Amino acid sequence: MARYMSYAEQAAHYFDRPHDTIPDGPVRSPAAWEGRAVATSDRWRTRLDDDAVAEIEAAMAHARATGKALGELSADDFPLPRLGRQIAAWRDTVARGRGFQVVSGVPVERWTRDEAETFFWCVGLHMGRPGAQNAAGDLLGHVADTGENADDPFVRLYRTSSNIAYHCDGADIVGLLCLNAARHGGASRIVSSVAVFNRLVERRPDLAARLFEPLWLDLRNEDPSGALQYVPAVPCRHAAGRLCTFYHSDYFRSVVRHDDVPAFSDDERELLNLYEEIAADPDLYFDMELAPGDIQWLSNHTNLHARTAYVDDDDPARKRHLLRLWLSVE
Repeated sequence: MARYMSYAEQAAHYFDRPHDTIPDGPVRSPAAWEGRAVATSDRWRTRLDDDAVAEIEAAMAHARATGKALGELSADDFPLPRLGRQIAAWRDTVARGRGFQVVSGVPVERWTRDEAETFFWCVGLHMGRPGAQNAAGDLLGHVADTGENADDPFVRLYRTSSNIAYHCDGADIVGLLCLNAARHGGASRIVSSVAVFNRLVERRPDLAARLFEPLWLDLRNEDPSGALQYVPAVPCRHAAGRLCTFYHSDYFRSVVRHDDVPAFSDDERELLNLYEEIAADPDLYFDMELAPGDIQWLSNHTNLHARTAYVDDDDPARKRHLLRLWLSVE
């Protein structure tokens, strides 16, 4: 079996969300956090100690000594007898608890780029099963401004320095490892999709119910087969007290550019506007400044994420650069 999933396999796994009932009130969950409370605590952050770093660097040496290419490595090639238990706890927190975890203290400043990539890929193997992040099959993303035009609808905005609207990625977990931060801006803005839903169901339960019916999702030329321009996507599924949400502001909104897609109904337009208005409440969202050596693990089922625009350093070697992983978990 391949160590990683294809783009299509990962999407199929992500969207296989159980559903039995539409909640008639707020969903009670540890994932229904609010930014104003998170900002007063640091329980969401853990720092690697010297022993953990030593174990990581020994594992890195072991993995590189195998001579295997990145995609051929397994978790066994990166042995973490002590830290492995901690990683399992992070995975549980992200997948079944609060929905996000930050790990600090990764010594990226003394590693080469290849070493950082080996580390992040292999830690990802301990967290879950990596998958392709686009139709081209890229497995380890590089989040950096490449100078592409942010106004081009077919440019992935992570390759620019512009603001990125709220969205979820098509994988259970997204991980970011910060190599360099921007000179100004570039905050990771996250909000609990469970908390947003709870606000919505209290204000407009009729619109909240519409989240359990399909909306058209623009594929923007990212269908691996090249045959589809858009597909139906159901934003919310709910089973056994757990709410899972997929939301992508830009791709939900741009789909009406296709001639054979009907214009939004008044209810659909109101739903998108109110949902994003609630998500933009400073009491709900949390802006996180990632520093070099920080990892952010985030559930795409219980959070939306965005990014503020940024200004890069004039020195090319110091420009904002993050590594990204998409992971599936059982």
